[in-house]
Amino acid sequence: MNQAKERLIFALDVPDINEAVRLVKILNGHVGYFKIGLELFVAEGPSIIRAVTENSSAGIFLDLKLHDIPATVSGALRSASKYPVRFVTVHCDHPNLLQNKESFRKGIDILGITILTSTSPDHLPLLGFSQNISLPQLATERAEIAQRAGCSGAVCSAQEVEKIRQACGPNFLLIVPGIRPQWQGMSADDQSRVATPEQAIKDGADYIVVGRPIRNAADPKEAAQKIVKEIEHGLVSRNQEKP
Repeated sequence: MNQAKERLIFALDVPDINEAVRLVKILNGHVGYFKIGLELFVAEGPSIIRAVTENSSAGIFLDLKLHDIPATVSGALRSASKYPVRFVTVHCDHPNLLQNKESFRKGIDILGITILTSTSPDHLPLLGFSQNISLPQLATERAEIAQRAGCSGAVCSAQEVEKIRQACGPNFLLIVPGIRPQWQGMSADDQSRVATPEQAIKDGADYIVVGRPIRNAADPKEAAQKIVKEIEHGLVSRNQEKP
């Protein structure tokens, strides 16, 4: 169960520090990481990182989805690596994504965003992509760009996990958002590509990101515990399928 818990990242997609700290205190000891996204970081700045670390022993995933020229992205990553965070995200659409990576703090993992889970196949032509390319193909190409650039892993939907794992190997971290447990119902809301916790882990995800199914639950702690059990089932299934 402890190994399964470490694979659960809870998304602190809330507007202010008070609500974030309330949830952190409830979920401390029941999730492996807390994800701080754009809304919360822009609202509160670095103080939100301090607030999370003061109220929890969990790790921090700083999900800023940095997107700019390589020099600017690398400068921002150097600044981010001064904080006590494990993961930071960048968009991976440039071959020279990370410059002077040796200047980043050791122990920080840079993750490449492949395709947002709100993107559907119908969006590709509108974004200028050929109708001959599929979402899994595009996500895999971007994951490979991230790997060549020096990223530790990528963020992708569950539908792309197996293909990216084959292309990038067993040591490339794969973090999967768009998780919807069966007991909550598989309504996709603004997420177009979703999966259950068990299926995402079974297919090869290293970590899953869960927000609304926990945050909107009557008992967030109980919801997190149920998801951890689903992760454990996924790990068992994955291990049983290994040759």
